Amino acid sequence: MKSAYELAMERLAKSDPNANKPLTPEQKSRLAEIDRVFKGKLAEREIFLRKQLDEALAAQKFDDLEKIKQQLASEKARIEEEREEEKERVRRGR
Repeated sequence: MKSAYELAMERLAKSDPNANKPLTPEQKSRLAEIDRVFKGKLAEREIFLRKQLDEALAAQKFDDLEKIKQQLASEKARIEEEREEEKERVRRGR
């Protein structure tokens, strides 16, 4: 008897036959490059927003602190999403 996990993996393999296809060396290097680029973008935004956070804290602008924290979280999520979309395009060979 198969586990629910094994059944789910079989269904996934049937729905996307290219999912189990191994990555080419070119795709692997492109995925690594995407990770480097997006890690840099994320670091750039974090540095910029953390500077604003420090300035708002020094000026005791507590309303601005929350806005900046929310902006930092949304920027991180957006950049991560963009990175995953780009990596998925590479995995699919487009």
